[in-house]
Amino acid sequence: MTQAFSLAGKVALVTGGTHGLGMAIATGLAKSGARIVINDVFEDKLSSAVQEYLANDIEVAAYAFDVTKEEQVKEGIAKIEAEVGGIDILVNNAGIIKRTPALEMEVSDFRQVIDIDLVGPFIMSKYVAKGMVERGQGKIINMCSMMSELGRNSVSAYASAKGGLKMLTRNLATEWAKYNIQVNGIGPGYFATSQTAPIRVDGHPFNEFILNRTPAGKWGDPSDLAGTAVFLSSAASNFVNGQVIYVDGGILATIGKPHGEE
Repeated sequence: MTQAFSLAGKVALVTGGTHGLGMAIATGLAKSGARIVINDVFEDKLSSAVQEYLANDIEVAAYAFDVTKEEQVKEGIAKIEAEVGGIDILVNNAGIIKRTPALEMEVSDFRQVIDIDLVGPFIMSKYVAKGMVERGQGKIINMCSMMSELGRNSVSAYASAKGGLKMLTRNLATEWAKYNIQVNGIGPGYFATSQTAPIRVDGHPFNEFILNRTPAGKWGDPSDLAGTAVFLSSAASNFVNGQVIYVDGGILATIGKPHGEE
């Protein structure tokens, strides 16, 4: 079974792999043998990330392009495949969130979130899958969310995008399974990242909410996503297709508990 989970000789592209959950996933794939390629729209973020990967003894290739721009994606994918090799694994991780009540949200902001979080994964998958079809195999992982299933105040655009991404995952799996391409999703819960650091403090209402709402009673560690990503990237998941695996400490399995209940 060890061989079934090995990614030796595979090329994995992680969009937005410069920090946070994207970097944690890329690190996990690298430790399982994959050759890592990261993407971001900002050159400075890529440069900084490369140094961090190298400091952890991980070789990485970095490419700057905008996942929402079709021509940039087309050129970027062609360059990666020419310089690094055919992309065996694509992780559509790049995304944004804008927390604004629906009545106050500008339509332009709503469209931007949809463009990055939903249209971007479609464009990336389309151009990466062309090579996968030719090679007769491939793994695509879309970073969904608990908001693929649930709503929450002030995240109408994000939830719309992530709900759409869940259905895009299922539809691409349906279309491309005949080419031996598996398209699945990961839905993270609440994780301890640099972005959540300001609210992960004792006494903060949201911190207390997460600790009480999550059956595991804690925030997730970014490394907790690595095993799921390795599984969905490896031969061990060759008959898993169109699924979203929620890595959330059990949040979606429960209606929660009153404050103070053990």
